[in-house]
Amino acid sequence: MGLFSKIKAGLQKTKASISDGITNIINSFTKIDEDLFEELEELLVMSDIGVETSLKICEELRARVKRDGITDPSQTKGIMHDIIVEMLGCDTALKLDTKPSVILVIGVNGVGKTTTIGKMSLMLKDSGKKIVLGAADTFRAAAIDQLGVWADRAGVSMVKSVEGSDPASVVFDTIASAKSKGADVIICDTAGRLHNKKNLMDELAKIYRIIKRELPDASIETLLVLDAATGQNAVNQAREFKNVADITGIVLTKLDGTAKGGIVIAIHNELGIPVKYVGVGEGIDDLQPFDAKEFADGIFDLGE
Repeated sequence: MGLFSKIKAGLQKTKASISDGITNIINSFTKIDEDLFEELEELLVMSDIGVETSLKICEELRARVKRDGITDPSQTKGIMHDIIVEMLGCDTALKLDTKPSVILVIGVNGVGKTTTIGKMSLMLKDSGKKIVLGAADTFRAAAIDQLGVWADRAGVSMVKSVEGSDPASVVFDTIASAKSKGADVIICDTAGRLHNKKNLMDELAKIYRIIKRELPDASIETLLVLDAATGQNAVNQAREFKNVADITGIVLTKLDGTAKGGIVIAIHNELGIPVKYVGVGEGIDDLQPFDAKEFADGIFDLGE
């Protein structure tokens, strides 16, 4: 299955919620009027795109319909597709410009953080990069063990310590190992205990200081892993994490199992954080780089 096919297949439930809903609405109208805009707006809100973002999309839709003199309701679907593509932008690639570059991965338990790191490791390794993992989520013994399983599966090395050890010390040891091995990318699993924001903030600040001291010129990505199935709760979670960390991108997991894929749009519009990867299945190769046009094509049932 090709890249677009995987993303399109993974968006089937979201497509059913958004695209099919829009089609049903516009088929019930013979002209474009305020009632049509209100029904489209309500559908977007119900599809986990959120009130603020839904209002913005429909305001832009109104403006373009008026500007271009559109009178056929069926044309509104294509216009909404284009608005969403433009809203999401295209700058979603990881910035890995140095050797080594560093990826910090944050996320609460249960969102698929460890699985994401494993899949990302394999993807980067298959692209020719040498990877070293750091098991810096030291407050859960299971997290260290699970990351070890994924490191073996992906065929990459991992640095770890004992449960309860200082996460920053693990990051320090991981950097040292990466330097000695000539690694291209360091990926560190870090904790996500939002219930104690001060501890999390202090821990991340210490990790950033270690990285800046040991790799002063390194490219650093801080990726937040979110579960798409939690809908607006994921948006709220992203907002909370943004308050304690310099989040550079989102990895949205379990997109294939939910109709709530519209949160991609809400996260980008409301928080200014790009979605960089999406999980569209359980397989080790089912983590895909995010592409705004492919995403919009998928939820609007366009493309090949």
